[in-house]
Amino acid sequence: MKQIAFYGKGGIGKSTTVCNIAASLADEGKKVMVIGCDPKHDCTSNLRGGKEIPTVLDTIREKNLDKLNLDEAIEKGVISIDDIVYKGYKGIYCVEAGGPKPGYGCAGRGVIVAIELLKKMNVFETLGVDVVLYDVLGDVVCGGFAMPLRMGLANQIYIVTSSDYMSIYAANNICKGIKEFAKTGRIKLGGLIYNVRGSLDAEDIVKEFAKKLETEIVGKIPNSLLIAEAEIEGKTAIEYSPDSEIASIYRDLAKKIYENEGGVIPKPLENEEILIIGRKIKERLKNFYK
Repeated sequence: MKQIAFYGKGGIGKSTTVCNIAASLADEGKKVMVIGCDPKHDCTSNLRGGKEIPTVLDTIREKNLDKLNLDEAIEKGVISIDDIVYKGYKGIYCVEAGGPKPGYGCAGRGVIVAIELLKKMNVFETLGVDVVLYDVLGDVVCGGFAMPLRMGLANQIYIVTSSDYMSIYAANNICKGIKEFAKTGRIKLGGLIYNVRGSLDAEDIVKEFAKKLETEIVGKIPNSLLIAEAEIEGKTAIEYSPDSEIASIYRDLAKKIYENEGGVIPKPLENEEILIIGRKIKERLKNFYK
């Protein structure tokens, strides 16, 4: 079983990317599970016609399991796999970790509890999953969101980024986390996924960033109206328009990621190096809008 985690700045398109990769792999006959690690609990909605599912934390609260030992709850049948795992497109298993009530507790707690519960219930083995995709919120400053790294769950990490400065800045911080946790495990950076956002396409800048990290761009997703159309319908581009060029791009990316056995321990840039890239982006934007 392969376990792959996707990180990146909030709003950069991780969930869109993960859902399309999941759909592509499911079309190839793989048993796929997507674990949404975002308190907004909408990571898997495009695999289920836009419908959200109960989160792990919500289920635990509704069953009053907060005060119960999880082992005891599982043994007594108080909670089952069907309570937290739901099926989506082509039988893809969907899990949403969820988060605390607004204004209460740590947003990363849902990830910690969800992963612990899935492991204790032997969900992966019971369902015979081939690949698990973790869709992780934003940066890795929180211990909860760093769980796939800390526990060595993910075989590889992929970072979704655009040519936007803050996106690259966040990607560099994530690489710092990967480098730190790689000391105690087998985690490696599989590469960057360049997701073009807006009108500015500065692939050369992202390639330069990747080179400095000593990694590569494994795929480029162009800015496509079709992606937005699909999401309005609560679908992936794979399901909404399977014969489109963008669907083909996602399929190629999914194949490359699934078959990739390599990876590196990245070399994060120092702040001054990141600022230099930022200045290049600034100049590119000034010229673009002249």
